[in-house]
Amino acid sequence: MRKTRFVCVSDTHNASPNGAFKLPKGDVLIHAGDMTNQGSFTELQRTVKWIAEADFEVKIVIAGNHDITLDSDFYAQYGSYFHNQNPQDTDRCKELFERESSILWLKHEAAVVKLESPNGPRTTFKVFGSPLSPAKGMWAFGYGTDEAMNLWNRIPLDSDIVVTHTPAKYHCDETQQRRLAGCEALREALWRVRPRLAICGHIHEGRGSEIIKWDLDVSNNKYKELGIDRWEDPGKDNKKMALIDLSYKGKSPLQNDGSVGDWTSEMMESQYPVPVLTPETNQPSPKRRSKSSSPQRTVEQGISRVTTALSAVPPEILPNTSRGQGGIPPSKRCDLEALSGRLGRKETCVINAAIMASSWPHGAGGKRYQKPIVVDIDLPLWEQRGIFSTADRGC
Repeated sequence: MRKTRFVCVSDTHNASPNGAFKLPKGDVLIHAGDMTNQGSFTELQRTVKWIAEADFEVKIVIAGNHDITLDSDFYAQYGSYFHNQNPQDTDRCKELFERESSILWLKHEAAVVKLESPNGPRTTFKVFGSPLSPAKGMWAFGYGTDEAMNLWNRIPLDSDIVVTHTPAKYHCDETQQRRLAGCEALREALWRVRPRLAICGHIHEGRGSEIIKWDLDVSNNKYKELGIDRWEDPGKDNKKMALIDLSYKGKSPLQNDGSVGDWTSEMMESQYPVPVLTPETNQPSPKRRSKSSSPQRTVEQGISRVTTALSAVPPEILPNTSRGQGGIPPSKRCDLEALSGRLGRKETCVINAAIMASSWPHGAGGKRYQKPIVVDIDLPLWEQRGIFSTADRGC
């Protein structure tokens, strides 16, 4: 395990570093959506430029409800309400991200990231990213409550990091009107996955962090939590970094071992082949061989299948009613898929990384901004996990 530094931002709304905010140094930059106000080509072009120029080994990006041209279906129906005088080309807008090899753009999908720079931590992690948020008003990437469970069920159970534009309900989601605006179905999915980090934005007033302590023992209440530890920002009203130290060298390391349960990489590769994303195009390819002389990474995309083949209860007789239920495997009364071999995933750190502090129309004080949130966390070395590049495999 080795410390890896994530710098998290969201809801920049056309703001950029060295202006509205400053980007601390780190290994991985994550942007959790709402890069722009209305997703015009010019807005997106400026955003892609500053992200591409940022000095990070990996830059992970999702869209948000304001990045409307990146949702083609939405824009085809409602685009004229935003850009009536100057309609935007959605394909051209998307190409800004697809052609920028330094950006990993996730669209409700997962990827395995391998940090290979000789000067970096040389760690690896699986990340799931999604631009979706509960439908409200005329904005992109919205979904109804009847769709929510099926959508969030697509998060792989072995994810280390989940990046969503919307927060989960009850966690960093309180609006100025003291309304909880997060998604309950996402919270339930996080109980099952229990990633190390859950990074979001969307609710500007919800900026901050807390550690969820999951209750995995109680079998009579579903999706239960033991409690939360709220983060106190060491960078508030001063020049210090807004740091969350979850590493072993810190005072309170995160209680999450990232265990994948009965699933193994060998079983996945033999039964469910995973396409590989080329860093030049972020498009699936059967083989990858980088032409760049810059530090390389291997990115694998796909939905993992968690098998229960090693558990005492055959998967075909697992009752649907046990979903989200705690207990001790291999009891049929608990959620075996979520718990079997995965009880070491005890905590998740939730981060709402909204940069924009105010909301439209911003009031007398005008636009106000907040600092990026920096997270230090220990992750496994890819050499130890047995992850190899295509060159290492001799492909």
